[in-house]
This record gives sequence, C-alpha cells and structure tokens, in this order.
Amino acid sequence: MHIKSDCRFFLGDRPCKYHKLFEMECEACQFYQSAPERVLIVKLGAAGDVVRTTPLLAPLRERHPRALIYWLTDYPELVPQSVDRILKFSYRNQLVLQATPWRAIYNLDKDAEACALVNLLYTPEQYGFKLDNGVCVPINEMAHDKWLTGLSDPLNKANTLSYLEEIFLISGFQYRGEPYLLDEPSAPTFLHFSRGAGVVGLNTGCGTRWLTRKWPESHWLQLIQYLQHAGLQVLILGGPDEHSFNLELARKSGALYPGYYPLKEFVGLVAACDLVVTGVTLALHLALGLQKRVVLMNNIFNRHEFELFGLGEILEPELSCLGCFKSTCSLNCMALITPDQVFASVLHQLDRESSSSEVGGHFRESARSPLWANGRNLIQ
Repeated sequence: MHIKSDCRFFLGDRPCKYHKLFEMECEACQFYQSAPERVLIVKLGAAGDVVRTTPLLAPLRERHPRALIYWLTDYPELVPQSVDRILKFSYRNQLVLQATPWRAIYNLDKDAEACALVNLLYTPEQYGFKLDNGVCVPINEMAHDKWLTGLSDPLNKANTLSYLEEIFLISGFQYRGEPYLLDEPSAPTFLHFSRGAGVVGLNTGCGTRWLTRKWPESHWLQLIQYLQHAGLQVLILGGPDEHSFNLELARKSGALYPGYYPLKEFVGLVAACDLVVTGVTLALHLALGLQKRVVLMNNIFNRHEFELFGLGEILEPELSCLGCFKSTCSLNCMALITPDQVFASVLHQLDRESSSSEVGGHFRESARSPLWANGRNLIQ
C-alpha cells in the first residue's frame, strides 16, 4: 500500500478522518491534499490576544498554500478548528516542535518562554521575537516598532496603530480588515430569554493585574436598573475572579447570572447576547468575533489599539492622563464613566443594529435624550 505521508490530513499514528468517514485508502483517496511544508504560529496568551490574532490565518494561508499551519497556545479552545494542528504549550509538545522542520515561524509573543522556544527551532524564515542574552528582542526590523512600544509608555501612548495592524506588519503583511475567526459556539441550553427583547451582557471583570479598569458596583447596579426599566434583558458575565462580585450583583439587582463556565461554554454565553458592555477583556474580543455590538469602557490603554469593526464605541473618562498603563491608581477614574453614559451608548448601538426592530427602533428616542451628550463618546 502506498501511503501519502505529505497529505494535509495524514496523522501518522492513526487513521485520518476520511478513512474513518468513508473507508478511503490512502493511495486512491480523492481528498488528498499535498502539504509538504510546516508553518508555526506562537501565540500563547492572553486569551483575548489569541482571539485577535486569528485574522492572520487568511494571509498566512495565501502565503503558504502548501503548508500545514500549527498554532502553539495556552488557550487551544479559542483557536479555530480550521488550523491544521492546535497544540497546547507543554514540554511534550515542545519535543514535537523541535523535531519538526519549519518553513516559517511567526512568534507574536514577547514572553521569555515563547522567545526561547523560537531559538530552539530550525527555520529559514522567522518573524516576531526571539531571545538574546536571556531577554526578548525583535527578530528583524518589522518587529522593531512593536518591541519599542512595549518598552516605553510615551511611545505606546503616541502609537496610532491597532493591534491588528501591528501584528500584520510584524508578519510582513498589510492589514486589510480581516475579521476575527471563531468556531460556531454551542448555544447554552439553560438560558431562556423572551423573544423580541434585546439581551445585554454585562462583563464585570478586569482581571487581577489591571485593577484600575474596575467599574464600581454602584455603577453596575444603576446601569442594570436602567436596562431593566427599558425592557432589556440583562445577562451578567464573568469568570472565577468575578464570581463573588457577580453573585452579589445578581442578588441586589435580580439580573441573571448563570455562574462561570469553561471557555467553550463562555463563548456560548457571549453568543446569547445582542450587545456586551465590557472593559478590555476576553469578552470584548469574543463579542466582536461573534459580530455582537459592544460598548467598551477604557481608561489605561491606548484607544487606537482596539479594532471594533464598526460594531461599537469606546467610552473613556475626561482626563489628560488616559493611557497611563497603571495597574493601581488612587484616582479611580473609571468611576467617571457614568451609568447614564453607558446606558445611552447601549441604546445607540442597539438602534444602529436595527433601526426598525423592537430591539433598536423602540429605544430610539431614549438614545437621543440628554444622557447622550454627557461625557466623552468615541464612536468607532
């Protein structure tokens, strides 16, 4: 029997999917695709950054049409199944990578372990970052600007490129509006919302590193009251770090909080929403990948970093120190973004989504109320 080990679907240690589905034998298989090359994406985390790296897949496929695409990550659940080989970062998988000849490697992480791995792998073509004398450095000039903005707060603050524009440039491409890629989520069977009334997800988390991004509980409660009074359905979202906070928020407001779930199920929760109110979190990127409307509350990051694909707007405090990148601060500037502002933005986005539907048009007059003039509204 002739075995075509260069086939895109060849696994080596077990039958391929077409043998299992159709009992195809290798030598006469009509699904054979020659893929003699190997290309590696290294994007370990954070989870949201894994999602917003997925637009690179389209140009990579065009540049390397005869290659298997590998992706090494800490979050394999978030990588589209269209990627040929999805590997969780581990010592066992590192051994596989070291024994594989690579056509090209794209390392978009500046973490030491990701850069060190690049140094251990052989390839004639590298992009992104590597390790030199124990520290991260750019592999070539294309990654130099991104490296510098990570070292200098003033340079970072002055940057006007989005994250997507940056990683495309690092990889030798021009960003042309490629969208996020997510697998179709499974609808949560335990959620039952009324038909015709919009569902607004409130993602309350900010992580444990950047506590300056936290919006006050009193503001969340006031926003929930506004949304409920407007006839909108509220779904509280979050992970284990926000669980206690969200339980208390649900108890005080009567809003639905189903608890926290693994990543796959969390994607399904976000998919159940028409709009998501959030800080700079995984939920933001999931919502955008699922074509949901978003209201993004931002204070410490450069607003140019975020590509909203025309699906939302950014609210920021009226301060000169925006984009400070501080993890702690006594100013508590997120409190300057008021529930009135966020509520007006929610109505505006729902109105944009469907000006004639009950979800959108019904609230058009509310969206034009004086609330809309308060504060700083940055429409994308």
